[in-house]
Amino acid sequence: MLFSKVLIANRGEIAVRLVRALRDLGIASVAVHARDDAAALHVQLADTAVALDATGPSAYLDVAALIAVAKAQGCDAVHPGYGFLSERADFAQACADAGLVFIGPTPEQLGLFGDKARARELATQCDVPVMPGSAGAVTLAQAQDFFAEQQAQGAGVMVKAIGGGGGRGMRAVLNAQELPEAHARCMSEARAAFGIEGVYVERLMLNARHIEVQVIGDGKAVASLGERECTLQRRFQKLVEIAPSPSLPEALRAQVTQAALRMAKAVSYRGLGTFEFLVDAASATLPFVFIEANPRLQVEHPVTEAVTGLDLVQLQIAVAAGQPLSELGVEA
Repeated sequence: MLFSKVLIANRGEIAVRLVRALRDLGIASVAVHARDDAAALHVQLADTAVALDATGPSAYLDVAALIAVAKAQGCDAVHPGYGFLSERADFAQACADAGLVFIGPTPEQLGLFGDKARARELATQCDVPVMPGSAGAVTLAQAQDFFAEQQAQGAGVMVKAIGGGGGRGMRAVLNAQELPEAHARCMSEARAAFGIEGVYVERLMLNARHIEVQVIGDGKAVASLGERECTLQRRFQKLVEIAPSPSLPEALRAQVTQAALRMAKAVSYRGLGTFEFLVDAASATLPFVFIEANPRLQVEHPVTEAVTGLDLVQLQIAVAAGQPLSELGVEA
């Protein structure tokens, strides 16, 4: 049985998308809004709208206030959308503690994939290749030592935030003199965007294609909904998404897909998730590597919807309500 009423803990385009998906499923929607968002479209479209006692983005990050609204309105579930609290394990746990279903992965899965070092460890355990890199957060001195090792092999490094995503807290470094500034700026960006300032380093793959595999799981079975290619980027922000990837040889496509599924199966993944890889089909030794997993609905989900004919948001809601993939027309 699906939910009767869902709180949408977000704003803007994704909140509008969620209102429409819930309406199509016959589920009542409750929107929240900052004081300065009172005229926003998602507020007008939702069945009920509740004002939050704050302005700006901080309004949508107040876990206690959002839980209070959900309880007061008689909601039985919360959808976080993307961004804001969508990857916060503590928010998912707070929902569970309040008797609300968090429409997304479990708190444990959010904690695992929210820490890129732990996600790399899982990949290694699942026999999925990863780029040589640090085991966790590094100091500048440790980053410099790692850079020297890679430079000896003719490679540079990527400095990356341990938490978060979306291209924030990332710098490519090809020159040793650039490393101190890159390390400091990545830590600063990570602290401001995600509240976690740690950064790690890994070898830079210069000729890589960026491939992401869309996965859905019901807590037992997992399935791939195909891959998207997002190689064309500016400042690590995706500009063009193509599905399926036009650059992947079929054998390599199968390998990357199976790698994503092994990782998802290993943790009995629940909900939507995107497992991201760098691919260099010309490399004989390291044709692809896992880089991170985004345990949430992604901005680019409509690309997959356009080529599969599936409504990913409705599927996400259904599996959160306990429906197995076998009953949703998704082949695991």
